[in-house]
Amino acid sequence: MIRYIHLEHEFVENFPDCLQRGVIYISMQYATASHLCCCGCGAEVVTPFSPTDWKMTFDGESISLWPSIGNWNLKCRSHYILRDNRACESAPWTLEQIEAERRRDRSAKASYSKPIGLDSSTLPLPLPPLPSSEIRERKGILHSFFGWWNR
Repeated sequence: MIRYIHLEHEFVENFPDCLQRGVIYISMQYATASHLCCCGCGAEVVTPFSPTDWKMTFDGESISLWPSIGNWNLKCRSHYILRDNRACESAPWTLEQIEAERRRDRSAKASYSKPIGLDSSTLPLPLPPLPSSEIRERKGILHSFFGWWNR
């Protein structure tokens, strides 16, 4: 059961040591949001933003997160969607639904992080080091350029 329906949002660089109930903290620097579970159990809920995790939208007044937040590893097992700074309670999931979502999530992460169409035969070879005479020549050109620039 959801006890905290309305959440205030606060954009922060780093999360505070002690989160306040009814506040969702958003760090754009770390592409993550954090809040205390809306059921009131006091557990910290962390939602990273990425193509395979959560997406956060901000309309200038309120934030929304998608997909839903399923706290399956917490004792409360709460499930809700954050839309327009409000926690909307969602139906509980069965163990089969949770496992199916975990499989889908692992697959999405594996597919997203896997390079497409690359194998060792298509990777570029490293460039050989420049001969010392060419390094001296390039330094001379740069020295001349900066001498002209500083005049």
